[in-house]
Amino acid sequence: MALHFVVDAAADARVGDRVVLTGAEAHHAATVRRVREGEQITLGDGRGAWLTAECESVAPHEVAVRVIARDDLPAPTSRIVLVQALAKGDRGELAVQAATELGVDEIIPWQAARSVSRWEGAKKTKGRARWQAIAREAAKQAHRAWIPEVAEVATTRQLLTRAEASRLVVLEPSGAERLSAVDLAGEGEIVLIVGPEGGIAPEELTTFADAGAVIAVLGDTVLRTSTAGPAAMAVVSTRLGRW
Repeated sequence: MALHFVVDAAADARVGDRVVLTGAEAHHAATVRRVREGEQITLGDGRGAWLTAECESVAPHEVAVRVIARDDLPAPTSRIVLVQALAKGDRGELAVQAATELGVDEIIPWQAARSVSRWEGAKKTKGRARWQAIAREAAKQAHRAWIPEVAEVATTRQLLTRAEASRLVVLEPSGAERLSAVDLAGEGEIVLIVGPEGGIAPEELTTFADAGAVIAVLGDTVLRTSTAGPAAMAVVSTRLGRW
């Protein structure tokens, strides 16, 4: 499989155009992956553009390629959104990375009642930017045509307002229905909600249930907050026919 890189210029490039990789992407292509003149690679803009190109010149800070084919790939009609509660350490980042590789379409950081980590003040912008960078690199690694968007951190109330027209599925060990049995038929947006290390607070579960959410369990074991979302992604992707 050809090496893949993400560049904004891919959005408007057509067959025959010359595209130049600079900065971090050029360094990654020339120094880390050691592409060579004449080698074919793929380029994307993270918004559906997919180019096949041939390397014309390779230097540490600039890699020039010629576009030989272009496809425009549509986004999935049934979107999968992961609501990931803020967690201590790198648990949230691990969830973002794995969920992106598995095909999530959007990620919403959630300031849950039991979240130890708090995104306040400047940390809101910094945290979101960090998660977006992780999603970008994970999407590139997975050769995804669409890079998931990381939304602003949301409270429970903001989350319900944002997802009021979506199908909400709360992943909870005490859930009465298995995720593999939840009705996911039809188009639309499926929102998977994952709590922090201490679990989702009882009042939050009640709020979600009152809003029409399904409280579902993944299986007989209790998964870490960094594992539950990606595991659910695998189940839902299979149910939707993505896999």
